[in-house]
Amino acid sequence: MSLALPVFNPNAGRLGRLLESLPGGSGTNVNALVARSEPQSSGTSKPWSAAPPTATQRAEPLPMTMDEARRRGWDELDIVFVTGDAYIDHPSFAMAILGRVLEAGGFRVGIISQPDWQKADDWRRFGRPRLFFGISGGNMDSMINNYTANKKVRNADAYSPGGRIGLRPDRATLSYCQRAREAFPGVPVIAGGVEASLRRLAHYDYWSDKVRRSILLDCKADLLVFGMGEEAILEIAQRLQAGQTVKQLRDMRGVAYALVASEKPPDDAFVLPSYEDVCRDKPTFAEATRIIHNETNPYNAKRLVQWHDRQAIVANPPAFPISQRSMDVIYTLPYTRRPHPAYKEPIPAFDMIKDSVTIMRGCFGGCTFCSITAYQGRVIQSRSKDSVLLEIEQMAADPKFKGTVSDIGGPTANMYQMKCTRPEVEAICRRQSCVHPTICKLLGTDHGPLVELMREAREVPGIKKVLVASGIRMDLARRSPEYMQELARHHVGGHLKVAPEHIDPDVLMKMRKPANDDFEEFTNAFNRESKKAGKKQYIVPYFIASHPASDLDAMIHLAVFLKQNGYRPDQVQDFIPAPFDVATAMYYTGIDPFTKKPVYIARQLRDRKLQRALMQFFKPENYFEVREALRQAKRTDLIGDGCDALIPGRPPKEALQKRREGANQRFAGNYVHTPPGTGAGKQIADKHIANKRITDKRKQSRHKPGRGYRPGS
Repeated sequence: MSLALPVFNPNAGRLGRLLESLPGGSGTNVNALVARSEPQSSGTSKPWSAAPPTATQRAEPLPMTMDEARRRGWDELDIVFVTGDAYIDHPSFAMAILGRVLEAGGFRVGIISQPDWQKADDWRRFGRPRLFFGISGGNMDSMINNYTANKKVRNADAYSPGGRIGLRPDRATLSYCQRAREAFPGVPVIAGGVEASLRRLAHYDYWSDKVRRSILLDCKADLLVFGMGEEAILEIAQRLQAGQTVKQLRDMRGVAYALVASEKPPDDAFVLPSYEDVCRDKPTFAEATRIIHNETNPYNAKRLVQWHDRQAIVANPPAFPISQRSMDVIYTLPYTRRPHPAYKEPIPAFDMIKDSVTIMRGCFGGCTFCSITAYQGRVIQSRSKDSVLLEIEQMAADPKFKGTVSDIGGPTANMYQMKCTRPEVEAICRRQSCVHPTICKLLGTDHGPLVELMREAREVPGIKKVLVASGIRMDLARRSPEYMQELARHHVGGHLKVAPEHIDPDVLMKMRKPANDDFEEFTNAFNRESKKAGKKQYIVPYFIASHPASDLDAMIHLAVFLKQNGYRPDQVQDFIPAPFDVATAMYYTGIDPFTKKPVYIARQLRDRKLQRALMQFFKPENYFEVREALRQAKRTDLIGDGCDALIPGRPPKEALQKRREGANQRFAGNYVHTPPGTGAGKQIADKHIANKRITDKRKQSRHKPGRGYRPGS
């Protein structure tokens, strides 16, 4: 069998063509963008001197009930999206973008947000969709959303109203796809989003501590769209509308699908080690990871096939990056920029991003612990300056807007419009990172377009401040003194968050992060520019504990660095092995997939606790863990009352109190000879009941608890 894949054509994007087809007065802002993009004669005023468009005020959210759909004049829907997140009609959320793209294409779309997965009733809310169900677990993998690095249930869900937990199941994509099939057998089910994308092939699952098969075999979706899906979802809708079957969509880039046992994979597919092989042998799993990540450049990636017993999973090459024209279309569609009116409680994720502006997507950093490069791609896709300024104008025109753009950036703050200067080399390149171990000499690192955008953004009437809160790639930023000056003078609100992640050379090499010298030189440059501007501003660094290659010696090295430089991290990030990541393969196999060399892994919970405590050595409650770590590493020279010591020789009273509390909890329980209704037994029972009430209150939701998977079950 042979399937011809589309050849790259930068002007052939469906969204770009959609721009020309949009009718005037449709309620979108695309026509305003086109008008402002026309050449300006000399002497004309700045583009925002005219009154900004009012499409935001006219926009209505996509329907979440059939009554809302009928008010639009719809008696049936073409596409029904099901998502594990609350529906927020803001271009930072996938469901909003995909829904608006399809709406602009003339399709009738409804949203089912955080449905009751215990039964199929919610899936029948709109009746039978005419074209397909679109399924997503949400903006995050549901297991990462539901559990901490220690596999404990999280206390809050940022993507749920009120931050409540329990509104999405574990492995949400599985439940949602199965309920869609139950509700309306025969309706195509298209899975997508982060969870589906990163689990499309055999993958290590941290929460069950085993290699799981492709999510396609468990969720039974007809097609899986991986990566960013705007153009793919529009193509799927248009081709199904034209009468094609789901099977005929297998020629699309950026999709994966399962073959039945009688079907043969395409002739041009590269065969990966099978599911059975990667389960059986860890070096084979590492080799499969290396192959998969070497086939992520859309310009030269091969089609992959992986056998699971007698059934094959086929993953086509990634979709090509979308054009700037398509990016502009996406972000100028008429979003309300608010949660659906049905929500009465605040949604934490919305409060965080409501005043932010996305200017680009993708990341060529290739950090081994991060899924952004794997999901959004290495090729940077940027909006035009006019598109960004138009969005900021609309924000400024909103009476509820306070005047501060909370973030202007994306996956990184300073990769805007950066790209390879030699497209013919990019077309054959298989490098995993454009900036590691050194910055590629062919990478264009000009910050000029970004500096110009930042300057014009803060001049928009009604804008008081434009902040940069996205992660800054420090090794790139240092190359532009002009950018550093603009950043320090105008775009930092007192504290600048950066992510050096570690300082140990071996750990940084396994992370694909620059040497610690970059962080120190960036900090010095930022401090100099802040001083010149007459401002007191501070760097807030983020570090990761328990990453592959990070042992006690490396963490002690980091703790000493923190003490010497006066850093006291309020938050500590524990490494979580997310599916698909290279660092996850290291964690599972103990092998670097690219060098085949062994890697130290902090696998035991006790080891992880010691590393976490070292990063906050200054907290009295961490005293005994830090002391144990220093003794294990034979670094008792750091225990004492000298200025170089991490902890004092004698434990502070807070540490003793915490240890006593821990001992009481450890030995609490009803003993054989202690009647539960009297004395110590009654106190223990009362405490147990009180703790249970707190736990139950945290888990309250409008759904009954299900029998879904929990770690260890």
